[in-house]
Amino acid sequence: MKKGISKEFEILYRQHYQKVLRLCLGYVSGDKDLAQDLLQESFLKVWEHWDSFRGTSNRSTWLYRITVNTCLQELRMHKKYKKAPEETLKNYEAREETSVKKEKQFSQLYACMSKLNKENQTILLLELEQIPQEEIAQIIGIKHNALRTRLNRIKSTLTKCVNNENI
Repeated sequence: MKKGISKEFEILYRQHYQKVLRLCLGYVSGDKDLAQDLLQESFLKVWEHWDSFRGTSNRSTWLYRITVNTCLQELRMHKKYKKAPEETLKNYEAREETSVKKEKQFSQLYACMSKLNKENQTILLLELEQIPQEEIAQIIGIKHNALRTRLNRIKSTLTKCVNNENI
């Protein structure tokens, strides 16, 4: 690859590393090691296919689409990530009480998120990363108004789940 492409990739990597990591964490119920693997795999795919980018969207949109597909592929192969790992819950109990409460809240949130269908998980994770809604709609392949409606429904569903109401 040319030096200019390498620099462009480095900029994309630096700007989106944390967002892509959090997106991956959301798919694997907070499993940090697996999320790191998925992050690396996503950026590797972007690097390998840099020249095939058609330019019909932003590079960041392309990156998120690749990340979503990479995470969904992993979930299809390992269905155990539908629920929060028990080991994670045991680790939470060993920490200070305030830390435990926060960690349990995150664990509960990840568990509730895992109950959403994969497309709604994607929408939520991208929204949490403050990706513009127009860009999320483009990544998902739906209209912006449909996305806004879905976001309201997702938030309502998550609120009920976190409050231990039946969903």
